[in-house]
Amino acid sequence: MTRTTSFLRFLSLFFLLLFIFSPSYGAADSHFEGFEAEEDDVVEETIDHGSFKLTDLPLTRTDLPRAPIPDPVLENSEVNPSSDLDSQSSKPQPDQLKPSSPPSTTTFEYWDEDEFEGVPVHQPPPETPKDEESTVPADNQNTDPKPKTIFKKQQSYTVEIFFVSFLIMFIINYFTGKRENENLALSWAAKFATKDSIFEKNFSLLGVGEGDDSPLLLKEGQSVFKFYASGRRYCQGLLATMELKSRHDLIARIYNMIVPCKDEITFEVYINDDAMDHVVFALAKKKAAKSMQKEVRDLQRFAGIVAQPPSGRKWVSEELGVISESKEVAGDLITEAVLEQVFGEKAFEKFGKGFISMHFSDQHPGTHRKMLLFKFALPNADNMADMTRLVALVPYYIDLIGRYKLSSQARSKTEAARSKAAQEAYKELQNARQEALQKKKAERKKMLEEAEAKLSADAIRKREAKERARQMKKGMPKIKMTRAH
Repeated sequence: MTRTTSFLRFLSLFFLLLFIFSPSYGAADSHFEGFEAEEDDVVEETIDHGSFKLTDLPLTRTDLPRAPIPDPVLENSEVNPSSDLDSQSSKPQPDQLKPSSPPSTTTFEYWDEDEFEGVPVHQPPPETPKDEESTVPADNQNTDPKPKTIFKKQQSYTVEIFFVSFLIMFIINYFTGKRENENLALSWAAKFATKDSIFEKNFSLLGVGEGDDSPLLLKEGQSVFKFYASGRRYCQGLLATMELKSRHDLIARIYNMIVPCKDEITFEVYINDDAMDHVVFALAKKKAAKSMQKEVRDLQRFAGIVAQPPSGRKWVSEELGVISESKEVAGDLITEAVLEQVFGEKAFEKFGKGFISMHFSDQHPGTHRKMLLFKFALPNADNMADMTRLVALVPYYIDLIGRYKLSSQARSKTEAARSKAAQEAYKELQNARQEALQKKKAERKKMLEEAEAKLSADAIRKREAKERARQMKKGMPKIKMTRAH
């Protein structure tokens, strides 16, 4: 048994070695994918397809054809016509016809495609069904442009809608704001300028006309209304100007919501020249009083802020500031009745909400030298009675200023201040005249120089000769001749 087993082992080892060193094993091993040929190697293959034989074909990378790989089925059918029956009997399966599977037999069957990277491989384009080709572009054409056009139309429509709505709001606000201002002005006139009112009792003529049917108010704009009254002693007349909010303007209305302002009325009373003494006086809230004293010309020149009240006198509310030429004038014009009615501490909290300022001056910079100015804030149309005491100040101060006379000591001081102011004004006028004359001389000299620059050389010589002759004539002594009798 040992001999037989050893003999069998020897035979198996012999056949194994014979199988390893046989040429078929080497050929099978050459197809192993792990080994790649060198770049300079030459491949020699023998391919037998029926009667067609290709032997000893040396190929390198540079010798590779650039044509597409031929189809092995067509090649076999052309070379071996007798093999049609065999090819029909051995048709490839559907899996073999897929484009992903490589061809079975070609002239380059034993090439490694990974080694020759630059060789183009011809692959027929995949055929798409006609239904897909017809449906996809139609969908693209129908769906792509629509969102863009719709978006553009929406943008254009939003801008147009915005402007149209803004225009409609502007028109509506114009008429409503106009009506509000008119109602406010008419409510003031109905309260203070109609029959048995303050102005009807103190003035003989109200309105802009002479008849009974003349309108009381003069409308100069959508937010400006004027009222005129005359026919009273100590004054030539009174002009009330109502400057209301621009409610008819939508932009101004929005601005007033952010920066609130008030409806104001200003009374200008033109005092007669012989009815007002030397008075420069102002009363306003403290911040407004400081700005008035710096900005208003007559207050800056003649008056100053009264820090302390006259001794033994009640004084105005702490919210108010007094500007006067002297303490005497301030004490005489702020009476006990005025303090109790409006300007006292308790009365100002109730009735002085609409007070802004009042200014009396006989040196007012304007056509009318002697004027009384009152400025109040208008309440709502329903609360117009709240400013009754403020409006009553106008006739009260007309009578007070018309009857007021300064003391001799105060008069001497005021006259000295006015004479000094007149001299300063005269000097300013003279300086302005001198500046105007110098300006004219400079302009005339400049015009002569420009004219000389335009003259020719001959004209300049003639002119210089005339000038020399004139100078020589001036330098000659003057001789007087007398006739002999």
